[in-house]
Amino acid sequence: MFMQRALELAAKGAELGEVPVGAVVVLDGEIIGEGFNQPITSSDPSAHAEVVALRAAAAHQENYRLPQSTLYVTIEPCTMCFGTLIHARVARLVYGAAEPRAGVVASQLQLPSQPFFNHKIQVEGGVLAEQAGDLVKAFFQKRR
Repeated sequence: MFMQRALELAAKGAELGEVPVGAVVVLDGEIIGEGFNQPITSSDPSAHAEVVALRAAAAHQENYRLPQSTLYVTIEPCTMCFGTLIHARVARLVYGAAEPRAGVVASQLQLPSQPFFNHKIQVEGGVLAEQAGDLVKAFFQKRR
């Protein structure tokens, strides 16, 4: 259900010409923040779906720390987004499709298993991966 909402948000981003990535932050079974990629429309290089969703969740909680929360995102996070998850103390990350070039959870740097972080995040990948991957593929096929 939460990944389905993230996919809806990703599609909304695609309609605006953004790479279709969507994210939601969930706490106690309730969405407390959501977002989609917006770096182009907001002229903000940090406006990835995960960061937008985390900003909304932090504002909702009135706290930059989000312990016991889960972030659902359609595509494997990049370095910046994973770092933001660490700083926010997100408990769990659930992502859809792998991102072979820039994904740092499993595809490249395997950051969740690095010993130097002072916070560990439980990770589950591959949730609705085909749908998430198809959104990105279709987006880039249209642009070519």
